[in-house]
Amino acid sequence: MGTFNILLVDDEAEFVESLAERLRLRGFNTDIAPDGARALELIRAQQFHGVVLDVMMPGMDGLEILKEIKKIDGSVEVILLTGHARSQSALEGIQAGAFDYLMKPVDIDELSFRLQDACEKRALMIQKR
Repeated sequence: MGTFNILLVDDEAEFVESLAERLRLRGFNTDIAPDGARALELIRAQQFHGVVLDVMMPGMDGLEILKEIKKIDGSVEVILLTGHARSQSALEGIQAGAFDYLMKPVDIDELSFRLQDACEKRALMIQKR
């Protein structure tokens, strides 16, 4: 397995910094974006294998950001994080191309496994092209 580049998009600074550090300890390269605009800038500028995206954010919400990410690079796999058991958002996210969704507070091991799966799926898709 190579090292995967992951972008974490969440407006809760303390949460996302902690998550980034915990994923780094598990071998992922992580970058952080506090909002959708910054996330899209980063995705245009560099290659990410996966994105962990909070659904509920001020300004652009996670579903809008997801749709924009897919326009920029359809191969980037996105895992949505939701703090609310709103299955409607999760369903809309999956329909819009999200790989999966998890509830906050997120279990770091489960997130790591899902990210691994998402990144491997992306790698296989790119190999087939």
